[in-house]
Amino acid sequence: MSTKPTTIEYIEDQLASLGVTSRKMFGEYALYCDGKVVALVCDDTLFVKITEVGMLFLGEKYVEAPAYPGAKPSMRIDEDAIENREWITKLIQITTKSLPKPKPQARAKKKWPKKGVRFNKK
Repeated sequence: MSTKPTTIEYIEDQLASLGVTSRKMFGEYALYCDGKVVALVCDDTLFVKITEVGMLFLGEKYVEAPAYPGAKPSMRIDEDAIENREWITKLIQITTKSLPKPKPQARAKKKWPKKGVRFNKK
């Protein structure tokens, strides 16, 4: 089962003040804030990356679960918590600040055509 477009639209709307964007990946979504992946949305459930400040912020609401089989554990966020715009915005904001800046991606070298290579025409 994959995430419904309406779910991701709702979460993006709740986090609009932070400029959160999403990217579809294999039927599920990654959420980006300031160029950092801060959360995943899988099977209509929000999974936020684990940080110390995030765990403290969640307190008793802290539940750890993988977003998909084989994934690293994340903080699973209940639907009721997502409805509280101020609360979910604060969680994503402190998580974003706690995560390191993404490493710059190396540019792929062009492999084709190589200089000096000529093709024989028949």
